[in-house]
Amino acid sequence: MTASQGTPGPKKGPRKGALGVDHGSKRTGFAATDTMRLVITPLDAPEGGDPAALKELAKLLGERDISHLVVGYPWNMDGTKGGRAAEVDRFIAEVEARYPELVIVRQDERLSTKEAEERLREAGYHGKDRKARRDPWSAMVLLEDWIREGEPA
Repeated sequence: MTASQGTPGPKKGPRKGALGVDHGSKRTGFAATDTMRLVITPLDAPEGGDPAALKELAKLLGERDISHLVVGYPWNMDGTKGGRAAEVDRFIAEVEARYPELVIVRQDERLSTKEAEERLREAGYHGKDRKARRDPWSAMVLLEDWIREGEPA
């Protein structure tokens, strides 16, 4: 029986979760989805640049079954690469080298921090509490946008 006659294709494994990453030079925010993409949870935002972010990523990958890493990418409003693009590209290259099994998606991060700030304000967070939550909530917005767009790879 050929494929056109109904032979099943290769089996796909169970769906895995995704991690959102709001990469920063001082602090990197993380958020995670469940496998059904119904719940997105803001996680930690370690300070210390890439070494701390990579350490936190290793911890999260050890705790969760993840297939996709959705990294906020700094595009300018005119569609050109933003000033931090080279820094984010270096981070992504390091992650690709360490975790070749992950699908890494560059997700447009324009206005994600503004959206996160608005949500934090609406939730009643102020001052240091809002600042401490901004990066993980930005990662949460990135994941929501990616899911809403149909999870492009």
